[in-house]
Amino acid sequence: MSFLQRRQDPGTDAPAPDPSVCTMDETANDWYGVRIASIFVILIGSLLGAAIPIYLVRYRNSERMGFSKLAFFISKYFGTGVIVATAFMHLISPANEILGMDCLKPLLGDYDWSMGIVLMTVMAMFFIEMIGAWFENRSNDKAGHSDALAVSKKSDEEDGSSKEATGTGVKDAGAPADGGMPSNIRGEDHLGHGRAHNEGDTHLAFAGKMTSIIILEAGVILHSVFIGLTLAVSSEFIILFVVLVFHQTFEGLGLGSRLATFDWPADKRRWTPWIFALMYGLTTPIAIAAGLGVKDALQAAPTTRYMVEGISNAISGGILLYTGLVELLAHEFIFNPEMDRASLRYKLFAFGCIAAGAGLMALLAKWA
Repeated sequence: MSFLQRRQDPGTDAPAPDPSVCTMDETANDWYGVRIASIFVILIGSLLGAAIPIYLVRYRNSERMGFSKLAFFISKYFGTGVIVATAFMHLISPANEILGMDCLKPLLGDYDWSMGIVLMTVMAMFFIEMIGAWFENRSNDKAGHSDALAVSKKSDEEDGSSKEATGTGVKDAGAPADGGMPSNIRGEDHLGHGRAHNEGDTHLAFAGKMTSIIILEAGVILHSVFIGLTLAVSSEFIILFVVLVFHQTFEGLGLGSRLATFDWPADKRRWTPWIFALMYGLTTPIAIAAGLGVKDALQAAPTTRYMVEGISNAISGGILLYTGLVELLAHEFIFNPEMDRASLRYKLFAFGCIAAGAGLMALLAKWA
């Protein structure tokens, strides 16, 4: 999906445009009033898509609201399919088409840059997560052992004090009647050591999940920027407008489902997911407005615009590909203990929701 269209003028005797020169379709200036209205329509669709899953989770236990867990289950896995299909059909495929254009071959040569950029993005994301997890694990191990040593030292001091008190005829309240070792000291030491590790593991898990959420948000937002630019300057505005309303709503549903299920810290639980959803909802409308404002500049430098769009699509595609396959599918179905204990019927229903989301987004790729 390219927001810079090559000029076509069928039905005239004018010579065909040179395929080695990037040009724009001048009909991109049509429907100006409707393009402005699309800012608000897509804003509403994007915000609803991202906010509904968060709202469902927040109030699903409320008898007054009466929301079913089934609705959230469907939206969660449907959204996963949307994200995976978006990576393949709405980002990687268009990037391959754009960067393979004849007018860019003098700059890029015959190399398949789109797939190369996707590969580099996936490897870079894996490297970042691997190094980040290593640093987090190392720092938490140090903190955990430091806390454990402090607890052990305190236990030894209390142990010595207890022995002194017992020797002088004053018994410790926690000591047994025969004056032996207090039974609760070593237990506290062990629990303190385990508690330190559990806190470290919890912090590490949160850091990893937070990284995944930020990466997912970044990929979706970058994709939304170019969707907005596409809608602002495309010559096929009407059909693209209708399709992108659904596209942004379903993509917001996928993002919102992940924001809703994330285990936010208590001090960030109330507003943080809504802020992420708002960022997503505002991105495409702002990009549409920006595209309308810089349309003349886009027409003046189509080669640069093609390059930027193609490379950005490839990077966004790599981000969502890694996030969808690794963070969502693999972690949800293969490394999730709850899914291991689930029935086959439960798993097949979840897979069906994923397939429905992926299939719908793949169908929308026919028009956008």
